[in-house]
Amino acid sequence: MKSKRKAGRIALYAVLIIYAFITLYPFLWMGAASFKPLREIVGGNMSLISENMTLDNYTTIFGHSSLFPRWFLNSFFVATVGTVINVYINSMAGYSLSRLSFPGRDKIYHGLLLLMMIPGQVLLIPNYLLLKEFGMLDSFTALILPSAANIGNIFLMRQFFMNFPKDVCEAAEIDGLSRYGVFFRIAMPLARPTIATTAIFGFMGFWNAFTAPMLYIKTDTKYTLTLGLQSFQSQNAGTMWNQVMAAACISVVPIIIIYLIFNKFFLVGLRMDGEK
Repeated sequence: MKSKRKAGRIALYAVLIIYAFITLYPFLWMGAASFKPLREIVGGNMSLISENMTLDNYTTIFGHSSLFPRWFLNSFFVATVGTVINVYINSMAGYSLSRLSFPGRDKIYHGLLLLMMIPGQVLLIPNYLLLKEFGMLDSFTALILPSAANIGNIFLMRQFFMNFPKDVCEAAEIDGLSRYGVFFRIAMPLARPTIATTAIFGFMGFWNAFTAPMLYIKTDTKYTLTLGLQSFQSQNAGTMWNQVMAAACISVVPIIIIYLIFNKFFLVGLRMDGEK
């Protein structure tokens, strides 16, 4: 019996290792291709190691005539500012819907749940018309403002605060903290796991956004990285794959760093049960 279990476990691990390799290989190849000359990539060479490894691709995209550094900073600015705003609005909304009593609270919550069923693509044109009326097109505000709140993240924060001990808040109020003091000095610090989870999702959403920048941004110096990469590839008729691979590698670095920083909170935050 034990031998059968051991054999089954070995078979399972073998399958998982093979699947992991199949999944990771394209990313490894992308990283390797970013150091290869173009002739090796278009020649169909699928090996990860090359005798002609070079940094020329990175030198080119970061050159003085390239807009890539500007696109990178634009995306970083939009993603950072958007995530900070997102975290505070979502946290305050989740806290209000779980801890504060006011007329229509449950109706607002149910309304938000209904809005979660509406695809985001449906809102692109209405948002475009509103931003045009306010004169915000072709600006970073057009990318941040429509996504300043996220209903899914509000739901995560509400679920956390629903299980938040009331005794802690009441004790803080007895000690003289105002409602804002309880939120910022007690609730927010204890909600770090869930906040970290929403921050990761929010940063990824802003960083990887493509459709919204394509509709709202027209000046090439204001392009985000995703839109800039598409423009770069179109200008080169999809031929400079070595430079595209280098740019793609750079584009995933912030996501990896954000995940590594908040990794210890990430799984705890996904549980949404408020346990520490």
